[in-house]
Amino acid sequence: MADFIKKTMLTGLGLVVLTKSKIEELVKELAEKGKMSEKEGKEMLSDLLKKSEEAGKEFQGKVENIVKKVLEKRKLATKEDIAELKESIDRLEQKDKNADQQD
Repeated sequence: MADFIKKTMLTGLGLVVLTKSKIEELVKELAEKGKMSEKEGKEMLSDLLKKSEEAGKEFQGKVENIVKKVLEKRKLATKEDIAELKESIDRLEQKDKNADQQD
């Protein structure tokens, strides 16, 4: 399952990178054909790259939410759950040591 999640993340990130490459190519082509000035091309590229980056962050957030929901449904322990259990065990071990020392 972790492999599936990893592949999904990489695919999404690949789409964002591909989009960036295609955006740069399109803007360059439009500027070369004289359909926009160099300044307009730079502004358009900047704007589209910013939107692409935002879309990537949004995608990552959605994937993280999906992963969280899957983990909750599977009732798998989180790092926090494991840390709490470790703290409880440590406290019990300390109590046991203290009880042994008093005897």
